[in-house]
Amino acid sequence: MNKTIKLSMACAALSTSIFAEAVDLGDITVTSATKSKQSIKDVTSNMEVITSEEIEERHYTTVSEALNSLSGMSFTQNGGFGKSTSVMLRGFDSKRVLVLIDGIRYNDLTGLSGAPFEHLMISDIERIEVVKGAQSGIWGADASAGVINIITKSAKQGLQASANAEYGSFDTRKYGMNASFKDDNYYVKASVQKVKTNGFSAQAPYGEDLDNYERDGYKNITSNIKLGFNINETNKIDISHTDINAENEYDGYNDPFAENTSTTDDTFSKINFNHIDSFNELDIYAKRSVFDREYSGTEYDGDVYEYGLKSNIGYREKDFLVVGGDYKSYEHKNNFDKKYNNKAVFITNSNHFDKTIITESVRYDKYDKFKSKTTGKLGVKHSFIDDLSLSANYGTSYNVPTLYNLYSPYGNENITPENTKSYDISIEYKSIKITYFHSTIEDMIDFDTGTFTYANIAGKSIIKGCEVEYQDEVFENLFVNANYTYLDARDKNEKLLYRRPQNSVKASVDYYGVEDLHLGINGEYVGKRVEYAYGGYEIDAQTGRYTLVNMVANYDINKNLLIYAKIDNLFDKYYQVVDGYATAERSGYIGLKVKY
Repeated sequence: MNKTIKLSMACAALSTSIFAEAVDLGDITVTSATKSKQSIKDVTSNMEVITSEEIEERHYTTVSEALNSLSGMSFTQNGGFGKSTSVMLRGFDSKRVLVLIDGIRYNDLTGLSGAPFEHLMISDIERIEVVKGAQSGIWGADASAGVINIITKSAKQGLQASANAEYGSFDTRKYGMNASFKDDNYYVKASVQKVKTNGFSAQAPYGEDLDNYERDGYKNITSNIKLGFNINETNKIDISHTDINAENEYDGYNDPFAENTSTTDDTFSKINFNHIDSFNELDIYAKRSVFDREYSGTEYDGDVYEYGLKSNIGYREKDFLVVGGDYKSYEHKNNFDKKYNNKAVFITNSNHFDKTIITESVRYDKYDKFKSKTTGKLGVKHSFIDDLSLSANYGTSYNVPTLYNLYSPYGNENITPENTKSYDISIEYKSIKITYFHSTIEDMIDFDTGTFTYANIAGKSIIKGCEVEYQDEVFENLFVNANYTYLDARDKNEKLLYRRPQNSVKASVDYYGVEDLHLGINGEYVGKRVEYAYGGYEIDAQTGRYTLVNMVANYDINKNLLIYAKIDNLFDKYYQVVDGYATAERSGYIGLKVKY
């Protein structure tokens, strides 16, 4: 394995000081923290990055698997591949996390759970940027917990092509192709990835043998195309389009022999005009998210249109100002055919003062359905010495009700946006980073059992905790990456929010001491987890206190051909993350990748 891959694997969660001597962090550029390109070492936000090298070495199948390697992250899944999945970021569920694909909104306005993570397969991804803490001051609604931006690969100079194939347990097959061409005038890149599995029963009572139940399969075809051309030296146009087509079999509530099916055909498109001159870098863009799904015989269709512009104005050596505005329209079609829109302006300023970086953001949103919202964010990072730094962030955020919250048979047109305030403080010394975080949610949108409708639940929910991260090369060619998260997430009645582990430990060890061979082992411990806390009622079900271990081996036959094998749940641990829903037993996969 080459040195770049080794360092990328070890730096799964890059920070300002970690591995500063081993890798130039100035080469890592991110865009999600301020809507502008920055070196990650200059970002004040609490941010982590999953690189393409780590994804390809670990051979993740889903985005939720990759995200779960990070501190502060967890996920639940109602069965195997393709079954309903919720990713938790610092104790916030999916509907309070803004998810983007190449900057295009992935949150499904036709449902209740935010981004449908179950259909996000690992396909042609360059990196995944995770910005933690309230981010509405930058991105607007639905970013109370943070932002996850999935950035697909771009074309490289010349002609490039690759193909991959994998086969394994549950008759799971994965195939993919990628081809691109780029010269000084234009580029084009296309990719397609197919995942198909016979799976296992989505539902099964705790302790039951899955062989006693029918299988619930899943198929996903994800394709992406990017193209662009240079009009002249200062102007260019970029276009991207992603299509996610999925077919799923699932079980009904408390019915493991059900034969329900669902289909999904979602598309995400963007066109961007970019102009660069001596004063600023200007982007004018149009984006469209189309959600088209059928679930239990009912159609759910919706669109999000977004138009906007932003200008990045540099002044002094590293200081910059981002100003812009956008317009969004949200429409839920089908039975209640409703829509609302939003107009916004935003500004972000960042300054370097010797060893201190300060970033401020303010955003004003005006809805035609809700009251106007002004949100903001402040971040500070100070380096005392080369190996020691301190950072702090404070932000305000909000979540708007979905059109389903407002107009479904259980809807309530009087629901207003919920409000969040959050802050975090981090200290880093050499290979260790420690973070304390605290968030308060007011008027949380939830289902009210008293009125049997969705409503704002009066009161404050408080989520707080800490993250400890460690990454280093402990011996020559042996890299260790470990993190621990403590979480205390409670509603207004001091009841634990359900399905959030209070303690979790994740660790990986990677060895590169044999030429062309990488051996890796990774695992996690999940502590106490309340299955359900609805209206103060808790089910006494065991969905926590278990440990999982996985293994992977990669071998480079030559510079163009890689073969690999992986084993998930090495010790065949029986567990459930959602009471009554099955998880995979020990499973193995083999694959290869060819590139030119």
